[in-house]
Amino acid sequence: MTLEVPAVRPRWSPHGPDLVVEGDNLAVARGLPDGAFTVIYLDPPFNTGRVQERPSRRGHPPLGGSRLGFRGRPYDVTRSVLARYDDEFADYWAFLEPRLEEAWRLLANDGTLYLHLDAREVHYAKVLLDALFGRECFLNEIVWAYDYGGRSARRWPAKHDTILVYVKDPDRYWFDAEAVDREPYMAPGLAGAEKAAAGKLPTDVWWHTIVSPTGRERTGYPTQKPLGVLRRIVAASSRPGDWVLDLFAGSGTTGAAARGLGRRFVLVDDNPQAVEVMRERLGEGLLVRREVENSSQGTPPRL
Repeated sequence: MTLEVPAVRPRWSPHGPDLVVEGDNLAVARGLPDGAFTVIYLDPPFNTGRVQERPSRRGHPPLGGSRLGFRGRPYDVTRSVLARYDDEFADYWAFLEPRLEEAWRLLANDGTLYLHLDAREVHYAKVLLDALFGRECFLNEIVWAYDYGGRSARRWPAKHDTILVYVKDPDRYWFDAEAVDREPYMAPGLAGAEKAAAGKLPTDVWWHTIVSPTGRERTGYPTQKPLGVLRRIVAASSRPGDWVLDLFAGSGTTGAAARGLGRRFVLVDDNPQAVEVMRERLGEGLLVRREVENSSQGTPPRL
């Protein structure tokens, strides 16, 4: 049973139900408590030329003309230098950067951030996440490789995305290799019969097909990610009962993975169609509806 709440905004509780929230994800994130989530997965719109609205900024007063990042790190200079190399970068990062700041705040001390991008922005994101989180908090660059769709004859066909992995504390993060699905060895004869039968722990290159256009997993949502990719992320970096957050939830794959593994979730999207897809896909949960207008202004909603 799905409970819809059109006006009342319940306070989020670690003992409450799973949540699907319709609204501006920056405002929603600002209404969530510090350190509440063990896994945060972000799959933002890739920078393909779409103009993003510039949100207001809070919580980091200027110092000598430059803002300070977490732990006192200045990173305005880094961002300004990179902006000179990409005319669209500054606008895109004005959209994404405050959401990453909130992700850092919302991560538990043993938490992990997964940022899913493609080749257009990932190199910029890596430099700026180093400044925001600290280079020592960088854990992995995962390459998700797939083999589907058209192939250009004028360049190497682009058939991968990149997932940057950062932890809140490099000495305390949770990673459970035993919980991760195994892959077949590429040369099983070299591994031995016992190891070949058990399979190997995936490396930082994940060969996984996209969602089949005719498969049972397909919801019809255009940017749907495969359940297998999100299951691997959630299984490795959280425990049963932990909370998982997705601020660009889309078709709700993160929630489906979390529920299947006994985790709790908060999913956010400002697209009513996405919310409908998630409600159908996930069934039970608490659906919170609220007005999107002026959502990045004034007092954030309390969830």
